[in-house]
Amino acid sequence: MSWSPILSMECLCPWRVDLDTRRWLYLLSFVLIASLFARIPFLAALSTALIVVISLSAWWRDHVLQGIDYQRRFHFTRGFPSEKIELNLKVENRKLLPVSWLRVVDPWPRAVAPEDENLLAPSHASDQGYLVNLFSLRWFERARRTYSLLLWKRGVYPVGPARLESGDLFGIYQKSTSAGKIEKITVFPDLLPIPELDLPAESPFGERKSRRRLFEDTNRPMGIREYHPEDSFRRIHWPATARTGELQVKVYQPTSAQVMVVCLNVSTYARYWEGVYPDLLERLVSVAATLAYRGMENGYRVGLLSNGCLSNSDQPFRISPGGSRQQLAHILETLAGVTSITMAPFERFLLHEVPKVPYGSTLVIVTAITPPGLAETLVKLKRHERRMTLISLAVEPPAAVPGVHCIHLPFELHSAASTLPKNGRFHTRLNGNGS
Repeated sequence: MSWSPILSMECLCPWRVDLDTRRWLYLLSFVLIASLFARIPFLAALSTALIVVISLSAWWRDHVLQGIDYQRRFHFTRGFPSEKIELNLKVENRKLLPVSWLRVVDPWPRAVAPEDENLLAPSHASDQGYLVNLFSLRWFERARRTYSLLLWKRGVYPVGPARLESGDLFGIYQKSTSAGKIEKITVFPDLLPIPELDLPAESPFGERKSRRRLFEDTNRPMGIREYHPEDSFRRIHWPATARTGELQVKVYQPTSAQVMVVCLNVSTYARYWEGVYPDLLERLVSVAATLAYRGMENGYRVGLLSNGCLSNSDQPFRISPGGSRQQLAHILETLAGVTSITMAPFERFLLHEVPKVPYGSTLVIVTAITPPGLAETLVKLKRHERRMTLISLAVEPPAAVPGVHCIHLPFELHSAASTLPKNGRFHTRLNGNGS
């Protein structure tokens, strides 16, 4: 028989029985009255003692878990794989009634388990365990436990709620309740040492002669002017042309911000029924995270698109470009929770989402597969004056797409690439003040 938190308590107290208090009190009262009439002192004393013990135990059971406060305190709730997070557990008895034994069973994901894996009790789920702690508290006493958690794998992991179990002093009764809110530990994807990429001058990480290069945002018109020979026919303002009798073109508001949008394709096989390649998916997410990190470090406004759904969600996501201090943490948190579940092919997803991207943005497409449909989609997007870079992790180099800069980074399962150093300053900047 496998170990379980419930069975262990029965092993600790094998003589414990769950009593129906009312029925036993009725029976013992009858025995007491009968023994008094029959003048049997021993039986009367025994029934009286049992009535006292059962009544006291039932009252103790009803009040033992009142005033019990259980809290988890994390030094950080976010980090990178192989980092450690300090966990402090606090249990306090806020009443006069002492607690002879208190057992706290906290469901805990193995991906963010304590360094000593033996501290987690097994459960029915292979990726889940139980963090079990036993306490004995006097009146108004407080107890603490400290653990060092090791982050193993990317993801967003819920912790809790905990289950508190206790009983009376004699071990006759047992009571349990839930305590502690559900908290989440976020493990960011690894940041990889991707080499300097040969991108166009307007794209991230390329040569930039001017940080104030101006673009026109077609979503923000500001007026009209006369037509010039070099103007595109798409800029013609036909109502104004009809009104004035001369060709008029739209004037758009200029913008100097350079924007990069990372477009992540989580599909690892051309056909969805072929399954998922987990290691390749992790590398795709790591490449996207590294691009976002490098872009923010170079002063770009960075956004994120993906056809993958977040955990506990059935919809793909989109993060608008931004350059604030919280943008990088927001992107990494989102990538931590992305899954391999897709609701639509990546090509159709791009055609639907790219028109919402600010004009002048550079699209960096990260994918492990480059089917003919994706190449056709990129050609269509290029006609709308979108600058694009395709980063392929496929074994074979991608086919050349006119007007699209292609970079081939073949994925190797046993590659020995090391991650970027997670220095304290970067970790603190992402986590803020102990969040």
